[in-house]
Amino acid sequence: MATSNVSVEGVRGLLNERLTNLGFEVYPLKIGWYNSVLPPTLHLSYPDDTLAVVVLSTPAMFEEAFLPFLEQRCYQGLNDPIDQCVRQCITSAVSQCFPGEKVDVRYDYELLPSRKPKFLAQTAAHVSGAAFYYQKADVTEQPWAEKKMFGVCVHPRFGGWFAIRALLVFGDVTVGSELVQPVPPDCVPSREGRIKLLEAFNFRWQDWSYRDIISPTQTYSQKQRDYFSTPPAKRLALLRAWGYLPSDNNQPEPTSDTQSQEIGHG
Repeated sequence: MATSNVSVEGVRGLLNERLTNLGFEVYPLKIGWYNSVLPPTLHLSYPDDTLAVVVLSTPAMFEEAFLPFLEQRCYQGLNDPIDQCVRQCITSAVSQCFPGEKVDVRYDYELLPSRKPKFLAQTAAHVSGAAFYYQKADVTEQPWAEKKMFGVCVHPRFGGWFAIRALLVFGDVTVGSELVQPVPPDCVPSREGRIKLLEAFNFRWQDWSYRDIISPTQTYSQKQRDYFSTPPAKRLALLRAWGYLPSDNNQPEPTSDTQSQEIGHG
């Protein structure tokens, strides 16, 4: 039984106070919304009415959180600098806003021993109403036959210029009818637009054209584009060249596990 007195609006308000100015957005959801669209093998083991929050990074995160994180010499090496920055921002927010609460924080880059992700980021974003998750099944009269096509989320304001960073599950917080499931904005309603989006994401993801499937209100700065366009194995060298890391830092370069992780990581 849940014993917490934390409310949906309380959670959202506290997280917004800590994270909005750092370039993050937060969207609440019920675990049942997430589990209802997935097979049992991918369910999260919480009651349907358990509160969760999905955290997105906006284009502002790079300048508002990541570069200050580097300037303050917070990077400890070993894992990806962006991942470490996001973890620090979210861990700090959770510990300060919800001391004593049971909060299961799952990051987009984390894998279970089975090599499955700890949560399906794009599914969580879709059911929370944060972004529409366009998949092959959303295209009528598909032109690709049996070819596998990966899906991609589109944000109503940022298009593809954002990333899904974490899921926070409040294990002792249950919510009722006060939290109504929103419909994610369908930014790409036409068949032709969806084909263009999925083909750009699957066949030409390196050119980032899929991110501009709508006219975004904000995109990545040139510095941010330069960073994410650099292969992961060379990003520490780039940060050293920019002066954000000491030149004698001999930490091993972080690597990305899979192409799909790298596609959506920026």
